[in-house]
Amino acid sequence: MTITFHGAARNVTGSKHLLQLRDGTSILLDCGMFQGLGEHTEDLNEHFGFNPKKVDHLILSHAHIDHCGLIPRLVAQGFRGQIFCTSATMDLARILLMDSAKIQTQDNEYSNKHRQKKGLPLLKALYTEEEAMESLRLFKIVDYHQDHEITPSVKFRFTDAGHVVGSAAVHLSVTENGKQTHITFSGDVGRYGDMILKSPQTYPQADYILLESTYGDSLHKDIGPIEDALLEVIKDTCEIKKGKVIIPAFSVGRTQELLYALNALELKGILPNLHYYVDSPLSEKATMVLMDHPEEYNKAVNKVLKMDPNPFGFKGLRFVQSTEESIALNNDPTPCVIISSSGMAEAGRVKHHIKNNIGNPHCTILMVGYCEPNSLGGHLARGDRDVFIFGERYEVRADVKSIKSMSAHGDYEDLLHFVSCQDPRKVKKVFLVHGEYDVQQRFREKILAKGFAAVDIPYQHEKIELE
Repeated sequence: MTITFHGAARNVTGSKHLLQLRDGTSILLDCGMFQGLGEHTEDLNEHFGFNPKKVDHLILSHAHIDHCGLIPRLVAQGFRGQIFCTSATMDLARILLMDSAKIQTQDNEYSNKHRQKKGLPLLKALYTEEEAMESLRLFKIVDYHQDHEITPSVKFRFTDAGHVVGSAAVHLSVTENGKQTHITFSGDVGRYGDMILKSPQTYPQADYILLESTYGDSLHKDIGPIEDALLEVIKDTCEIKKGKVIIPAFSVGRTQELLYALNALELKGILPNLHYYVDSPLSEKATMVLMDHPEEYNKAVNKVLKMDPNPFGFKGLRFVQSTEESIALNNDPTPCVIISSSGMAEAGRVKHHIKNNIGNPHCTILMVGYCEPNSLGGHLARGDRDVFIFGERYEVRADVKSIKSMSAHGDYEDLLHFVSCQDPRKVKKVFLVHGEYDVQQRFREKILAKGFAAVDIPYQHEKIELE
C-alpha cells in the first residue's frame, strides 16, 4: 500500500492523507482546507492532487476547518463514499461547513466590489451552502473504541485525542496478502490537563504513525494561568486606556475556552463590569454543541458544574447574531471585549473589527493561539507595523499581545506523551505532519531520542510505499 500526503505537509493546514491499497481501495484521512498561505491558498484549495471520484472512504479526525473544510468540494467533484466521524464531530461539522460556505460567499461579495472597481477578475466560492448540505448526507457516526469494518481487509477505531469536542485519533488495521499492518493517524493531539476536555487516550501498538507536530519545539506549561493573563489585558485596555480588546478566536474550542476562563473570573468575583461580545453566530452554536456533549468534560469542569450549571456564561456576555449588530459595535466607542472568528483573522467578522480598531493606540488585539505565518494573525503576532486587510494597507497602532498558553494543540511534551504508549522498536516509521518544517526538524530529533528508528517529514503530494 502507499500513502500520499496531500496537505498539512510541512505546513499546518489542509490536512489530507490518501491511503491506497493494492486492491484499489482508497481511504482519505481528513479533507481540510488550506488557510493563511497567502497567494498560494486559493490554488491549493482548488486542486486536490488526486481524483475525488476515485476515493472510496473518508475518515475524519475532527471538525476544524483545516481538517474538514474541503469535504463539500470533494463531494461536488464526485466523491460518493461514506464519511466516518464521532457524534460530536458530526454535530460540529454540520454548523462549521454551512458557516464556511456562507462566509466564503459574504467575503467574496465584499472583495468583489473592490475587485470590480479595479477591473480584477471576480472571486468564486469553493462551494455553496447547498453543496455543504449535500456532503452532510454522507456522514456516518462511529463511537470511540468501536472497531468498524470498512471492507473485509480494512477496519478502524477512534480514540479520544483531547483536542476539541469529538476529536479522535484514527487507528487503522489493514490486511494485504495475509499480512496485517497497523497505522495510527493522530489527527490533532490535545493537551494533557486541558482546561475543559479529557486528556488524549492510549491506543494499540502501531507499525506506522502519522503524528501532528504544530508545537513540536514549544512548551506551554511555563506560562501563567490564562485567567490572570486575560484579566491583565482587559483591565489595562478597557479600564485604564478606555479602549477595546479584540480577540480573534476560532469558533470551536478557543472561544469556549475564553468563555470558560472569563466565567471563572466571575466566579471569583473579579471579572471587570463590561460588555463581552461574542461576534460569531457560529460560536454560539458551537458552544451549544459542547454543552450537548458533557461526556467529553474533564473532572475539573464536572466539579464546576456542581455550582454553576452554565460554565460558559456570565454577566455581561452577549452573542451577536446580525450583521447590523456587528457593524454597530464598530461605531460604539464604549470599552468592551469582542471575541470573533476566525482565529487566524483570515476571514469572518473579526477582520472588520481589526480594520476598524487597528489604528487606535487605546485598543488591544489579543492573539490566543497558533496563526499560520502568512495569515493576518501571523503578521500581527510577528509584530509587523503595516498589514493588508481586504487589499488595503493599515498601520498597526493598536497594541498586539499574545496568550501563548491558549492552545488546543499539545506542546512537544504532550506529543511525546502521546507516543509513549508505543514500543518504539515496533514502529517502522513516524511521519511528521501538520507542522512548520523548521519546527518538524527540531521535533524529529526529540522523537529519535525516544528510540524511534525512523522519522520522515513528507513534502506536499509525496507518495511513500509502506512495507
